[in-house]
Amino acid sequence: IAGHRTSISLEAAFWQRLQAIAAERALPIAALVARIDARRGPANLSSAIRVFVLEDALARLSGAQSPGAGAPGAAAVGGGAPGEGLL
Repeated sequence: IAGHRTSISLEAAFWQRLQAIAAERALPIAALVARIDARRGPANLSSAIRVFVLEDALARLSGAQSPGAGAPGAAAVGGGAPGEGLL
């Protein structure tokens, strides 16, 4: 990330969702993690990733329950996307 070798410890469920989110956005995992890292503030990177994945899941649930809200998870990174404070 940002030219540095980085080790991140996450539970399997968070890794799986992070990989799925990256694939949906046509981004390599490293690029998505770099975006999270760039906007994470004082939180450690593993925590920032968990929050991002949780916010993505909540946005999907919210979108699925609101007719006409658009496709769940359709927001782009950095534009009203889940984890907006992070990305």
